[in-house]
Order: sequence, then C-alpha cells, then structure tokens
Amino acid sequence: MPRTPWPLALRPLLLFLSDLHLGRGTRDATRAAERDAVALLRRHEREIVDEGGTLVLLGDVYDQYIEYRHLIPKAAPRLVGLLAEWCDRDAEVVYVVGNRDPWHLDFFERDVGVTLVRDAWEPRRDGRALYIAHGDVHDASDRLSPRLKPLLRAPLMARLYRMGLPGDAGYALARRVARTFGTDGAPAPATDMRLADAARRTLERTSADLVAFGHSHQEALTEMPHGTYLNPGYWFGRRTFARLDAYGPALFRWRDGAAEPLASRLGDTPEADRPASPRPEAAPTL
Repeated sequence: MPRTPWPLALRPLLLFLSDLHLGRGTRDATRAAERDAVALLRRHEREIVDEGGTLVLLGDVYDQYIEYRHLIPKAAPRLVGLLAEWCDRDAEVVYVVGNRDPWHLDFFERDVGVTLVRDAWEPRRDGRALYIAHGDVHDASDRLSPRLKPLLRAPLMARLYRMGLPGDAGYALARRVARTFGTDGAPAPATDMRLADAARRTLERTSADLVAFGHSHQEALTEMPHGTYLNPGYWFGRRTFARLDAYGPALFRWRDGAAEPLASRLGDTPEADRPASPRPEAAPTL
C-alpha cells in the first residue's frame, strides 16, 4: 500500500555532494571544482560541525582512485584537509564510494576520519529510513553489469591490480581506460531513467522513505508513491548539490559563491507564503 505523502523534513542537516570527479579534465578544471566544493562546505560548516549535521559524499569524488599502501592520488589536497579538520572536530562525514573511486584501503578512514561505505548506507534519522548509494550497481545497462560491477569492487581485484602495476603505471592505465571507454560526463537520460526505476523499486520493497543516488550526473527530486527520490547531480560539470533539513529535501546550484535553488521542496508552501529561512547557511540563502 502506498504511504501517505508527507514532506520529508529532517534535522539536523544532511548535505549531499556527488560526482566531483576530481582529476578529470585539465588541472585548472579540477582546481576550480575543488575550490568551489571547499567554499560550499565552509558555508555549511556551522550546520555540520557545530550543529551535528552530516556531509554525505555520494561517490565518484575522484575521477580515478587507486590507493596503494604508501601512495594516494593527489587531486584534492584542499578538500581532504578540510575533511580531516572536520573529523578532528567530531563532525560526521560519510563517503559512499562510486564506480570511479572504489579501490580504497584505509587512508580516508584511519588518517582522515571519515566513514567509508562500500555499498549502501542505510541510516535512520528522526525515525525515518534512508537508502543512500552511488547508484552504479543499479545501472544495469546490460546483463553483465550486475555481476561485473561487484567483482570490480572486490578487494581481491584491487589487490591484484596493485601487485601487477606500481603506483604511477597503475594510475596512468586507469586514466587511459577511463578516457578511452568513459563518457564526457554529460547526463545520460537512459541512466537517469534506470536509476529512477531502481529508486522506485527500492521504495516499494523496503522501509526506506527516501532513496538518494548519484552516478547519472542528472539532479533529481521526485515524489514517488512510496517515498522520495533524490539525486544531487554532477558537481564537476554543473555544481549542483542537495540538502535534506528541517524544510525538506531541495536541490541547489553553486554559482559565484552562492547557492541558487533549483527545485521546490516537496510539500512546501508557495513561495509567497514561505516563512523566512534561517541565515546564513540554511536552504535558500546559502
């Protein structure tokens, strides 16, 4: 039986950032994406660090990530430094790995302090169930995908790769494969539809009230019969992100140091009747 529609509003804040793809394109493009991400996070610092919110990195933070025992990719020093600072202050940072960055060892967990999630993260907040994953394992574009993708994420595969190729060679090969067989990052309507269908099935078959995916590079906020589907979109190319707070879920674009609303909040009042939002970090006035 479909659940009674209601605005999904939680407190404290959950901030969703997906598909940063740091290391993609030119060095200047990566630095700009990282710089904007750090600025966005600094704007949310009070809500996350001081007020008990959560930052959710929803996969593909790096365009490629292969961690060796004594080597890590160097694409995001400013972002990593900020995450370490926040974790030192007991902030909750959850990193859900994606299809581009699954081969982690222990740097982010042990040295930075984030919670690394290799499959789906299923927390409960305010008595409501959330299902949060990158989404690539639900993008079954062919019959092989459901079996191949978990295999490629397996620790044994990563270990064999590291054993066969030293750091620079292994990383260079990963970049070459990504550039040869990957996409240009443009949103793919077919992928977006498959993830929306996967979200609908997850909401129907589980107790989840909200499903959040990344991966498709297309931001989405959709009320479905059994809950809500949220996708924060493609940070590297479009600078979009999502918030889930006391006002409900919402999508934004970061532009010129400020956040522009992209979608109305589910169940919200009309714009003219909406009460003023808290400042400076809260939703419409970031």
